[in-house]
Amino acid sequence: MIKKTLLLIVVVVAAILGYATTKPDTFSVQREITIKAPPEKIAALITDFHYWAAWSPWEKLDPAMRRTFTGPANGLGAQYAWQGNDKVGAGRMEITEAAQPERTVIKLDFLKPFESHNTTTLTMTPEGDGTKVNWTMTGPSPYVSKVMTVFVSMDRMIGKDFEKGLNNLKAAAER
Repeated sequence: MIKKTLLLIVVVVAAILGYATTKPDTFSVQREITIKAPPEKIAALITDFHYWAAWSPWEKLDPAMRRTFTGPANGLGAQYAWQGNDKVGAGRMEITEAAQPERTVIKLDFLKPFESHNTTTLTMTPEGDGTKVNWTMTGPSPYVSKVMTVFVSMDRMIGKDFEKGLNNLKAAAER
């Protein structure tokens, strides 16, 4: 009976590991919201990392988080690094494209708890009396991530944070 149980465990683990190899090599998470504010006002909250405390869904997870701002105060080349508890880890962001106010591209490097290198793009499109804001993150999906996505999708994991952040951005921009 023990041999059969062990064999079953080995088969299940092998099936999961094999299935993980069929997962895509990249991931993409995207959410959007319409905000009743002009694109310029919203872009100002995005391209100056000092304002992220007002809307980023991760900023309040560690009140003692250490933040470092370098480079220009905002826009192209602005950099933000953080180091915090297990909920926020450590990493850095740098604005690599700032086509004001329509598009901001950010190089996002997580260092802890897991290293990853992703790209975040925020686009603003005027729509009626407001602005449609689209937040997308894309990046590579190494094998460990593929195994993880057998059980939980990146979209579910990160998507709810994007939704919370966009709602916070909406509240901040509509003040």
